[in-house]
Amino acid sequence: MRFSTPPGLDDLVEMAEHALAAIPVPLRDLVRGTAILVEDAPDDETLREMGIENPWELTGLYQGVPLTAKSTGDIPREPDRILLFREPILLEWIETGEDLFRLVRNVLIHEIGHHFGLSDEDIARLEEDD
Repeated sequence: MRFSTPPGLDDLVEMAEHALAAIPVPLRDLVRGTAILVEDAPDDETLREMGIENPWELTGLYQGVPLTAKSTGDIPREPDRILLFREPILLEWIETGEDLFRLVRNVLIHEIGHHFGLSDEDIARLEEDD
């Protein structure tokens, strides 16, 4: 995709949907029911809770209970959510020159890793092996 203006929320939603569709079916089935949303930027409360001072540092966030901590006896709560933050993603895109779709895909996959119960360190090790 080529853009003459900054990509909007809908553009990033479309990229996330294409990235999700490319994930192998057995893994994609484990993400079923997880809402994938794109917002412009993280809110102040989220940044405070995570101890992040610079809002440009947070490109994505998993909110929910990881699969490794779920039980069939759990009382249903709000659906798990993966949030992608448009403005920090676009800033990283501009700063690195990386392909925007690849960047959106990487952020999405990182957050799906948290859904599977992986830590940032686990995900970093997997990315190194890639």
